[in-house]
Amino acid sequence: MTHSQSTPADQPAAALGRRGFLTLAVAGVAASAFTVTIGGLAPAPAHANAFGATAGATAAAVAPRKRELRAMWISSVVNIDWPSRTGLSADAQRAEFLHWLDVAEQFRLNAVFVQVRPTADAFWPSPLEPWSQYLTGVQGQDPGYDPLAFIVEEAHARNLELHAWYNPYRVSMQADPAQLVPEHPARVHPEWVWAYGGKLYFDPGLPEVQEHIQQAILHSVEHYDLDGVHFDDYFYPYPVAGQVIPDAATYAAHGAGFADVADWRRHNVDTFVRSISERIKALKPWVKFGISPFGIWRNRATDPLGSETGGSQSYDLQFADTRKWVLEGWLDYINPQVYWQIGLAVADYAKLVPWWADVAAASGTHLYIGEALYKVTSGVFTDPAELSNHLTMDRGIDAAGTPVHGNVYFSAKHVPADPQGSMSRVVADHYAHPAIVPAMEWLPAADVRTPVLARVGRTDGGVELQWSDAAPPSSRATSFAVYRVDGAADAIDVEDAANLVATVRGQAGVVQAWTDASAEAGREYAYAVTALDRVWNESAPSAVRAVG
Repeated sequence: MTHSQSTPADQPAAALGRRGFLTLAVAGVAASAFTVTIGGLAPAPAHANAFGATAGATAAAVAPRKRELRAMWISSVVNIDWPSRTGLSADAQRAEFLHWLDVAEQFRLNAVFVQVRPTADAFWPSPLEPWSQYLTGVQGQDPGYDPLAFIVEEAHARNLELHAWYNPYRVSMQADPAQLVPEHPARVHPEWVWAYGGKLYFDPGLPEVQEHIQQAILHSVEHYDLDGVHFDDYFYPYPVAGQVIPDAATYAAHGAGFADVADWRRHNVDTFVRSISERIKALKPWVKFGISPFGIWRNRATDPLGSETGGSQSYDLQFADTRKWVLEGWLDYINPQVYWQIGLAVADYAKLVPWWADVAAASGTHLYIGEALYKVTSGVFTDPAELSNHLTMDRGIDAAGTPVHGNVYFSAKHVPADPQGSMSRVVADHYAHPAIVPAMEWLPAADVRTPVLARVGRTDGGVELQWSDAAPPSSRATSFAVYRVDGAADAIDVEDAANLVATVRGQAGVVQAWTDASAEAGREYAYAVTALDRVWNESAPSAVRAVG
């Protein structure tokens, strides 16, 4: 994404941003502040493991939520997060990715958004586009394994939702087509591509380009067990001073009937978004489709339907009518990059999030808020409690009936780096318990049955639970939720988030087992288990079993 690295007042300098080269001065912070060593590959600071008093606490306790998305973006473009550099062996790449899953578990996240097509290339053996250069350092070179197959399998083993993240139009981070492999579609079809701002882009106005991009994405949807398809904020490129998008010939050929080139460009992006949404659902109806746009659609001063902001507008600069996509129901979730602090005049978090919540609630689209953890690292966010305060505010918006369904952090390397203890504070204040990904009632549900909790007993490692899935093979649960209360009990309130202790991926066969390593010796507990389908619909709880 850009996961834009400037305040709206800095635009159009935000042409790069978080999914691009981290080389811009942002909100008065020198660009070098963003050249952070891949700190995620080092052990987290001690306070990152405590999630307690050392991390601080908000003034008012916030009730935990049983269901919310908690995710981080894992960026591959220019090796921002993973792989940390090109040329690593297949084993080293796999080890690095497992580290990121360790981080997700440590910080009690339940999803990862992993960039698998950063620049018209692929992290899987695609018949349509070459292997990504960010794997081996050489575009088109086989890395010796299938990264997408690996990340899906390993994320699911930990019961993390896996959203594959694609950049639709960007072809290359440099502008010379000759640097692409000869078989690259941009070289086979040079008429599909133009240079702008030192990069190469597919021309969004060409129907044959849209078809190629969609086929490239759909190939991965068809052949891999993805939970979601995710786009960031790169549609038409962010403006570059003194340059004009070179699509005049395409507009002349395809723009008849539109008032101006801006309307035509928006139509091109609308057509792409609607079409890929429909095709994903036709192929696999359970796969979620979501977009993470720049945080401002339009300012109220420009459009009375806009937000009470004064920054750059994605509707006008990226030709992305993000509000329309939500209201038309083309997305399962919208994940705006609200990368600003509470009280910032041009883009106040406290004004933008309620605006997005109202828009999303109008169609029932789920709303996840993109959070700029990197701005704590860079020093833009000076208050270590800023992000925790964001989540507290989001919970208040929930109470108003326009829910915020979760939060996503950019980017992965900043999570274990835990700048100023800010991420530990989020965990201590809001993520003290696990959470289940919110269910989307419009996605196809499986008829999961109440599991049978057969055994609860003490072992050297804690308390072991064994249960069986009572459903026939066609309705077997994808995962299970484990609930626990202190003492003996005849029933457990499974809607109380404080009682949720784990979610566990289902294993082959009908007998499941899990050990509660957090159970204290000599203390009495009662347990119940529920079954979850792949889109997180939940069964009734099992009978309760206790252990002394």
